[in-house]
Parts: sequence; C-alpha cells; structure tokens
Amino acid sequence: MNNLRGILFITAAMAAFAIEDSFIKYLSGSVPKGQIMLLLGLGGSLVFFLVALGQRVNVFQRRHFSQALFWRTASEALAALFFITSLSLVPITTVAAVFQATPLAITLGAALFLGEQVGWRRWCAILTGFLGVLIIIRPGLAGFEPASLFVVITVFAIAARDLLTRLVPARTSSTVVSFYGFFALVLASPLLMALTGWPEAVSGGEALSLGAAVGFGVIGYYLIVTAMRMGDTAAIMPFRYTRLLFSILLGYAVFSESPDALTYLGAALIIASGLYTFLRERKLAQALRSSAAV
Repeated sequence: MNNLRGILFITAAMAAFAIEDSFIKYLSGSVPKGQIMLLLGLGGSLVFFLVALGQRVNVFQRRHFSQALFWRTASEALAALFFITSLSLVPITTVAAVFQATPLAITLGAALFLGEQVGWRRWCAILTGFLGVLIIIRPGLAGFEPASLFVVITVFAIAARDLLTRLVPARTSSTVVSFYGFFALVLASPLLMALTGWPEAVSGGEALSLGAAVGFGVIGYYLIVTAMRMGDTAAIMPFRYTRLLFSILLGYAVFSESPDALTYLGAALIIASGLYTFLRERKLAQALRSSAAV
C-alpha cells in the first residue's frame, strides 16, 4: 500500500469536488438549476458510457438491473436535486460543513436498516455530530436559513445511496453503477426544470463553466477510486474532510463568504465525531479479525 500517494490522491479528489461545487454555485446565478443538473448528468453519463465501451460492458444489459440499483439511482437523483438547489441558495461553506455529516448518517442508517451493531460510544458520536449540524443551521434562531435544510436532506439521500450500494449485486460493475448514478440526474432534471425554469441558451463562458464542472466531477471520482485502491483506508479516509477546507477557501476567494464562529464550531463537532466513529469502527473490525484468527 502506498499511503502517501493515496493521501495525495484523495486530497486532490476533495479539491476537485470543491471546485466542481463552486462552478455549480456560480452557474446557478444565471443558468436554470434543472439545466445545470441535466448537463452534469449527460456529461458524466457519457464519460462512464465510453469507459464501459472500453471495458466491453453493455450498461443496458438486463442482468445489471436490480431493485438495489433502482433505489440507489433514485437516491442519487434525490440527492442531486437538493444538493444543486442548496448550492444555489446557501453559502458553499455551509453546504460543505453540513455535508461532512454524511459518514455519521451512513452509520446511523446501517444501524437502523442493516442491523449493524452500534455501541453507546458511536451513538454518542452520531448525536454529537448532528448537534454540530444544528449549530450550523441553527433552526429557530436569527441566523436560520430554511434552505439549509436542503443540505440535510442531501446528506440522508447520499447515506441511503451509499448503503444501497452495498446491496447491489457483485455482478454489476462499478462502471455500470457510476453510469446510472449520473444518468439519474438526467432523469430527474425535468422535475427541477419545472420548478426553477426551462433550458435557455448559454453563453460561451457558461458552456465552459459547465464543461469544467463535469470535468472536475469526473476527475474527483477517478482520483478517489484510485486513492482507495492504492492506500490503506485508515490512513487516507480522514483526508476526506479536506473538502471543507477547500470549500472555505473557495467560498472566501470566489464568493466573499466569511463563516461565523458557530459555523466553525459546528463543523469541528461534525469532523471530530466522524473521525471518532471511523476510528472506533476500525478498532472493532480489528478486534473481530483477531478473535476470528484465534
């Protein structure tokens, strides 16, 4: 395992995703959000369709279809609807900070729906992390932005997507799953268009920005898959949280955002809880392997 390269790759992936988010937020000021979603979906679908062709995989073969893949694709569509909407309405720093709660939501979902055993320590970590979310969005207080709830919905939709990924049959390749993940955006885009406006002609600059958003999204996906294959999970996973750092920097430099102290406090609670949950799961997995070896 090459942990140093894995760390560099996953950090670069988080930077790519943060840049993609910035382009989406920038475009949402002039291009209908449904149109952004459609073009992102078409671009990503085309990339993975071509990859599948290179692998001699037919993404439309009946054997790939399953209930798990269907519901995963539906969860992806729901996540994209609310994520793109939230980026257009909420500071990118707030979106990124709340988004860091996704691993906690996955642990929660695994306990509630997949029967995984979660002890009191991890339950406390989950509750602490979601306390951090409440501190960031502060419902009922003066700084509350109702649109920030869209990010919370996105977190749970992404958690559902990742949990459903575990149930997708092994015969379905990652390329096929990725293709339908992006194709979900194409299928769901008419709903967002109906709510936010139908497609319009885009300028040359907007077309370049759309291309850049697709490009950075695909690059980020490729880098994170490569990182997970070349490095030890325990060494590289904590560096996923660098996405928040990149989002803060881009929010300040591009959108003149200045997060307040409560946002930083909430983000710190979410990240600390996520790291603790990850390390606790790793420790329990090591203990299970040791007992099985005896």
